[in-house]
This record gives sequence, C-alpha cells and structure tokens, in this order.
Amino acid sequence: MFPTVSEQMALLLRGAVDVHVRAELEERLEESRKTGTPLRVKAGFDPTRPDLHVGHVVLLAKMRQFQDLGHHAILLVGEFTAMVGDPAGKSDARPRLSRNEVRASAKTYTEQAFKILDQRKTEIRSNSEWLDTITPSSLVELMAKSTVSRMLERNDFAARFETGRPIYQHEFLYPLLQGYDSVALDNDIELGGTDQLFNLLVGRDLMSKYGRRPQMVLTTPLLEGTDAKLENGIIVGKKMSKSADNYIGVTEDPLTMFRKVMQIDDDVIFRYFELLSQKSNTEIAVLKTEKAYGKDPREIKAIFGRELVARLHSQAAAEAAEAEFKNVYSASEVPGEIPSFLLEATGPTLWIAKALSAAGLVKSTGEGKRLVEQGGVEVDRVRVNDGQFQLERGRRYLLRVGSKNRRFAYVTVAP
Repeated sequence: MFPTVSEQMALLLRGAVDVHVRAELEERLEESRKTGTPLRVKAGFDPTRPDLHVGHVVLLAKMRQFQDLGHHAILLVGEFTAMVGDPAGKSDARPRLSRNEVRASAKTYTEQAFKILDQRKTEIRSNSEWLDTITPSSLVELMAKSTVSRMLERNDFAARFETGRPIYQHEFLYPLLQGYDSVALDNDIELGGTDQLFNLLVGRDLMSKYGRRPQMVLTTPLLEGTDAKLENGIIVGKKMSKSADNYIGVTEDPLTMFRKVMQIDDDVIFRYFELLSQKSNTEIAVLKTEKAYGKDPREIKAIFGRELVARLHSQAAAEAAEAEFKNVYSASEVPGEIPSFLLEATGPTLWIAKALSAAGLVKSTGEGKRLVEQGGVEVDRVRVNDGQFQLERGRRYLLRVGSKNRRFAYVTVAP
C-alpha cells in the first residue's frame, strides 16, 4: 500500500527545514509499511484571519503529500488556542479574539484548505473539544510539566524579558496548550512552519510525559512574497503577507493569480516550485537545466502559473488565465471584461484623481494624483502626466493604472 521508505522520504523532505528526528521518521514509515497502518499526521491552524494565501498552502501541500502517500491527515482547528493568541514571533502580546470571531474565520479557513487537502481523507478536529473541558487540576498538572526557564528559551520571550516588555501568564500557557493537542490526538507527526518549532517540540516533550510515543516534528519554510529577490545566492525579502501586499490569495481570480506568478523574480520562481509544485524533483531539475541553457524564464513561470491556477480553480481556468494574460499584459490589449462607473461631477469637469479613486483604481485622490504625475495612468490608451487633468461631462473614458499590475475601468462622467 505504501511506497518504499526512501521514496517517501525523498518527497516528504523536499522543502522541509527541521526534522525531529529523521531516523525516527524512517523507522515509523517502515513500521507503517510492514503493518499497513497509516501514520497519523497533524497540522494545526489558529483561525485568526478569514482568508489564506499560498504561503499557508506550503504547509497544506506538505500534508497533502502525506495523504497521497496513504497516511491519515488531521486538520486541527485551534479554536481555543486562537482565543489565547500564539506569541510566536511577536514582540508584544497578540490581541485577544472572541469565540465568534474565531469561528467565523474557521469556516472560511477550512473551506479554503480543502482546495489543497483531500476532504474525503481528512479528519477535522477542534481543540475546544478537550481544552474547553480541562479542569483546574488538569491544567495545573499540565503546567507542572514545564518550567519558566524552558519558556524563556524562546527568542521572542527572551527578548521581551530582557527589554522589560510584559509577558503575560496566558502566553506561557500557549505552547503547553498546543502541545496538549498532540497528547489528546496521539498523532505520530506534527507539521508546522519554522516559526512553530518551539511549540512543536513542546508537544513532543509533553507526549512522553503523558505516556505517549513522542511525535516527530517536521517544519516547512515561511514562503517569501512575490517581491523577493535572489542576492548572492540567498533569497531576500519579507515573508508573504497581505500587510506587505506581496501575496497570492487562495481565492483570488485566476487572472490575478497568474499575473502575480509572472511577476515573481526569474531566480526566485524555483523556490515556489520546490515548496508548492506537485512536479517531481526530476521534473524541476530539468526545468532548472533548461533555464541555465537559455529557456525563457517567462515560459518557466507560466508553467508554474498554470499549475497553481489549475490546482486552486480548474485546468480550464488556468488556460483562460494564461490566454487573457498574454492578451492584456503581453500584447498590451484591453481585457474583455472591465467594470464601468457612472460618476457625478460637482463642476463642469471631473478631476482625474477623483475618478481614479471613485472607480477603485487607487485608494485615495492623493495616490491618484501622484500616480498620474509619475506616468502611471492612461486615459483612452494615452498616458497623462498632468496631476490636474480633467474629464469632461457626458463622455466615457477608459482609464488604466499601473504597468505590471494593470487595472482598468470605464468611467462615464454624467452630463
């Protein structure tokens, strides 16, 4: 039922950062082959936001690999722990969330996760099942299995302690509560991002103290955003996030996804292949060789773009997105569907910056004026540079902003 251990390890370790402990993982995989028993693989998510981007998909894709190899996946919704707040990587305490906020995010979070995971083969659990009912005596017992000095080994806690910034007692509880999830589920492996390594190892330690076989830990990288660069052989850039505006959203439309892939640096695209593609190591190596011998990097990025869109939407959507991209962004054509707006003018004309803002092409009139003056705006396919440019009443205009990230709108100024 299962591939050989070496075949499984080659796939599972691709893109992995930490493996605790590799020899145990090989041993456990061999046991599962001999007994025909799938390993129990857990990944937990605190639903603090309602939407996912492909940075989150890195971990989900690793779990899907375990599924495809025949192992049992447990998607743990951290309903209780999300209300506590994970202090990982934070210089201050996280804002506390209500249960209603967490449950609303959990609904969309799990729906989007199943764009990657096989829902039929996924067990969904919530840690509120056991943490809501934990007794004070059980909580004291849990706290007695760790020390304050161990918690201060975390870089974020240590930094806050040294600089006199507060560490609240419930924050010390978070790693223990997350670790107790592994005790409750008795899983074989826990997956997480590199920022979760401390918490995952706490879980491994707690399992042995509660008489369970300690879980193995496997971490995946935090994916850099679409604006990352390769400098001196090292990928440099902020991690993917909405706040940095360098993300590809799981629910974004196919054309937007494909366009954002095509904007990734030519030397960074293989990072995305290695962490997100379902292509084999051999197939990726061939693409690297082809690039080294002169293959157009745009063709390579298009291969990944088609795969990503097909995975999150459909094959037909991927093909349509590529065709539309070539029309709009490669041949400077206008897209087939453009939103239209009827705008009122308070005077005889309408200021271009107000039109851009009202059509949603910029966030403010100030941004619109700057973009015009920087040469980033076209009116009826002609670039304008006058920040005070006026649109006449009774006319319809085609507005376009941006170069790589082009956005269009038809604007009619009411007579």
